[in-house]
Amino acid sequence: MIILKSITGIQGKNFYKFCLVPELLNNFPVRLSGEILKMNTRRETFEKSERLCSTKIISGLFETGNIFYTSLFKVIWGRSPVNIPHPAQVLFSVSKKSFRLAVTRNLILRRMREVYRKNKYILYESLASEDIQIVFVVILKGKSVPDFKTIEKSMPEMLNKIINLIKDKKS
Repeated sequence: MIILKSITGIQGKNFYKFCLVPELLNNFPVRLSGEILKMNTRRETFEKSERLCSTKIISGLFETGNIFYTSLFKVIWGRSPVNIPHPAQVLFSVSKKSFRLAVTRNLILRRMREVYRKNKYILYESLASEDIQIVFVVILKGKSVPDFKTIEKSMPEMLNKIINLIKDKKS
């Protein structure tokens, strides 16, 4: 059980810190045996090193990359020409021609990044097992702003399609 404990600091101000109280753990239904149990071992982050930023790689991808379409996205992908720290690097794009306001484009980009961050483990597990590194660009198709649920349904579909295309290319 974790509780907040009040500590009086400099000049009489109160500070709070988290404390583990062993007496309360005896009444807790799950007993811990000296170690903290983790509920989710998978880190759902989207670090800078996972973003595709290299202009050389991006231009090469648009020249020689493989293209496929899903219900919501156009995806251009290829093998990574350089060694990267993660199994995949990704770039998200929304057309200025379709969405004139930057606020709208940023909203869509945030939604796309968030859904990718939550679902990238699908792709990472497959790429890590085959020891492959890829780079890809995800471009939104359409002229209307997709809601979060729509993007949430399309992203795993797109990631599974990438996995299948990689397996087809390998064999």
